[in-house]
Amino acid sequence: MATSYVAACSPKSAPPPVVPAAAERTADNMKPGGTTPMDQYVIGSGDTLSVFVYRNPDLSEGGVAVRPDGRISIPLIEDITAAGKTPTQLARELEARLKKYIQDPNVTVIVRSFVGPFDRQIRVIGEATDPSAIPYREHMTLLDVMIATKGLTRYAAGNRAEVIRLEGNGKQTTIRVRLNDLIKDGDISQNIEMQPGDTLIIPQTWF
Repeated sequence: MATSYVAACSPKSAPPPVVPAAAERTADNMKPGGTTPMDQYVIGSGDTLSVFVYRNPDLSEGGVAVRPDGRISIPLIEDITAAGKTPTQLARELEARLKKYIQDPNVTVIVRSFVGPFDRQIRVIGEATDPSAIPYREHMTLLDVMIATKGLTRYAAGNRAEVIRLEGNGKQTTIRVRLNDLIKDGDISQNIEMQPGDTLIIPQTWF
């Protein structure tokens, strides 16, 4: 198991609360060998979507829950897989299915509340005030994660925290981070950029 240490890094966080389907896809932001843009949100089970069918309000739904099986249902379409797709991809598939019933359907999908697929969540365990799994956002930093989990408990050994990262080659990397220095002393060099699937482990202090 390889071990690396934190280098100076202070990326800006850009949290998008709502992800419209109209976002453009370009060759620069495509995953290698795939069709899903790296900077677009990927729908996961537990997300809530709004589906708008232009000029067809009876077919539009304002609060569609993505079921545990990853599917949704809307009028005229009983089941379609939503998990693992971007809002744009899902909108195009809905349009293809609705062509059987209406002429030239125009569909927009918006994510209203998001959890994200498991492999794009960041898990925080140990002595965080609210340990949990949170959805990854583009350019999310360690400080963003600590804000989302409401900081450290009084028993946390923040300067002995570790980020466990699974690399593309299947190898696991451990990155040591000093959370006390980041949160209490403002040491921005500890504010590393997170990656989808990272696990932050915060141990308990030794007495």
